[in-house]
Amino acid sequence: MSNPDYTDDDLAILRSGSWGAEPDVPAESGTPDEPGSAESEPETAEQADEGKSMHETDAPIEPRPQPGPPPPAQPVVAASANQVARVELQPGGIKAAIEAILAVADVPVSVREFSAALIVSERAVETALDQLRQDYRGYDDAAGTHEPRGFELRQVASGWRLYAREDFSPWVGRFVVGTQTVKLTRAALETLAVIAYQQPATRSYISQVRGVSSDAAVRNLLTRGFIAETVPDETGATQYITTDTLLEKLGLNSLDELPALAPYLPDPGQVASTETID
Repeated sequence: MSNPDYTDDDLAILRSGSWGAEPDVPAESGTPDEPGSAESEPETAEQADEGKSMHETDAPIEPRPQPGPPPPAQPVVAASANQVARVELQPGGIKAAIEAILAVADVPVSVREFSAALIVSERAVETALDQLRQDYRGYDDAAGTHEPRGFELRQVASGWRLYAREDFSPWVGRFVVGTQTVKLTRAALETLAVIAYQQPATRSYISQVRGVSSDAAVRNLLTRGFIAETVPDETGATQYITTDTLLEKLGLNSLDELPALAPYLPDPGQVASTETID
């Protein structure tokens, strides 16, 4: 039988034992034995129910919030922290914009250059680059297997650039054959190796190492952009160093990644002998 002093919802709250939607209100001054003091208790359950029902008429109980899914990720913030990056509003967002830049870039693009072009933070660019590199490599997840692409994203010469996957080099090489690609001569390769491992190096030093004049090879490498002039030595002779173009062609991020020379050097006893070394 329902009580006219409270509703069915109030009865459900009482049976569940939940209460306390409102903060405790300090009791009026008085002694524990006096009515209205903080320690006085209702004499019966009916009186307690009636008091709760009267309290609800002024402040009805709101349902407790239920746990839900986590909030969506915040959009990428542009240079100004008060507005959303405009590129993020385009289909594909930052990742698609980076792909568009890589498609037209003829040199590796640094994170700072991406950030300046897209007007987003460098951290947002780095996150997008990591995601793109993973997408191109292929991966498995709950949705299934995502096959790798025919190209990959590499970090070379302090920047990022797209390269054909090494797995497809036989077919890519077959396509490239017949184009106007001109290979470096053996003299140019030897000269380039001396400069790469001993830079800065002068022409006279290169000629001493090779045993022949290297003037033509140096001019060839300068024309192709593989080497560049730097500060002269104490005698005023021009010195040469390698450029980022060489790192880009070799797919390296720095000269520290060049292979060690020790495994390719002849044995000291062989050098001292009169035997001819190929």
